[in-house]
Amino acid sequence: MSDPQDLVLPLSALRRSDVARVGGKNASLGEMIGTLQEAGINVPGGFATTAAAYWHFIESNDLQHRIAQAIGTLDDDLGNLAHIGGSIRALILEVPFPPDLEDAIRRAYRDMGADGASSVAVRSSATAEDLPEASFAGQLETYLNVQGEAALLEACKKCFASLFTDRAIAYRENHGFDHMKVALSVGVQTMVRSDLASSGVMFSIDTETGFPRSVLITGAWGLGETVVQGMVAPDELQVFKPLLDDPALVPIIEKSLGAKRRKMIYGTGGATVLTETSEDERRSFVLTDEEALTLARWAVVIERHYGLPMDMEWAKDGETGGLYIVQARPETVQSRREAGQLKTYTLRQKGKCLVSGLAVGDAIGTGKVCHLDSADDIERFEPGAVLVTKITDPDWVPIMKRASAIVTDHGGRTSHAAIVSRELGLPAIVAQAARPRYCATARTSPCPARRATRVTSMTVSPTST
Repeated sequence: MSDPQDLVLPLSALRRSDVARVGGKNASLGEMIGTLQEAGINVPGGFATTAAAYWHFIESNDLQHRIAQAIGTLDDDLGNLAHIGGSIRALILEVPFPPDLEDAIRRAYRDMGADGASSVAVRSSATAEDLPEASFAGQLETYLNVQGEAALLEACKKCFASLFTDRAIAYRENHGFDHMKVALSVGVQTMVRSDLASSGVMFSIDTETGFPRSVLITGAWGLGETVVQGMVAPDELQVFKPLLDDPALVPIIEKSLGAKRRKMIYGTGGATVLTETSEDERRSFVLTDEEALTLARWAVVIERHYGLPMDMEWAKDGETGGLYIVQARPETVQSRREAGQLKTYTLRQKGKCLVSGLAVGDAIGTGKVCHLDSADDIERFEPGAVLVTKITDPDWVPIMKRASAIVTDHGGRTSHAAIVSRELGLPAIVAQAARPRYCATARTSPCPARRATRVTSMTVSPTST
């Protein structure tokens, strides 16, 4: 039987040097809880299962050999990825927790309950995650509003299984990580009641230009998954860092109201649901100016503490009005660009502008249009085409890697589509019909079957406005 202290640790006991024990995400949470509270930065408390707990789970159920055997049958082109990934996840989900690990998780959860925690967020944190050279962004699963010990144990096991989602396997294959040397830690945090208020994403650097003296804040009503997954067009604010120390100033240099047509809130039985926002919510900013300045000041403190540009998630509690940072990780695109390198692009021909929206990237992409409703349709996608879809999530990454440009109906500059497009160096339009910074022009040809015209190619480029 393992020592419970080797299996579960309070977040407050962790520091950023503990990545090997609890992964990048949980190590960062512990670092902020332990070192930045004096600066006024609020981070929800909780606990984390350790890498030792993950290996204890794997070894107690004799899964290591079976997983390695399954991984060894992957085709070079990953053509059988869905089958292999599904079989490994099924192996993990069907076996029980070792009794000592289950008891340790139950006790840690009860200790949180004694502090009034009725629901928790359950997040995956890989031991190779949130490093400057390996973000693993969006690869693993998160479960919100988890209530009760049985639901918590189920969510923890699903997090273990998410280490072998198709997208996570493909990511490790492409980046040279050994599948059998990456462990998973589960972070369990008190839920911030942002379902009654708002949440979003914040960068301590401009995501498009790399300008280091501004903070980008995006936000929407309800739980933050809608912003991260690009389900909504969020509010967007730019704050000028050098003037934040003067309390007499309000250095918000740009402020844009997002459509925010939907929000994610608590459902029944510990679930979450999407619902339409009210007209008042759509017409209102999710943060006051003072709240935005508070978050921006926190971003500066966090960036200074870590010594590099940071990507953070924030949440506002609708019951207390308090602001919280619920995640912080290194920014992985602008901070790693080659200094002194400048590329320019010239658009020689222009067509009719079909859609416009927020700019992602500073290039021009052109190609045949491929409109897909689901990532399951990957076989329909032709390399070099322009991907057009509603939103993207990590399941879309294999398709995005083959695209010349990306157009999505929804999302903001901190959505999954935007972040991955930047990582891949692709121009993109997110949140069609939002502020026109990029424009998609097209050439058309007759489509006899529909007695109309169809888009045969599209160019994604900066607008003239």
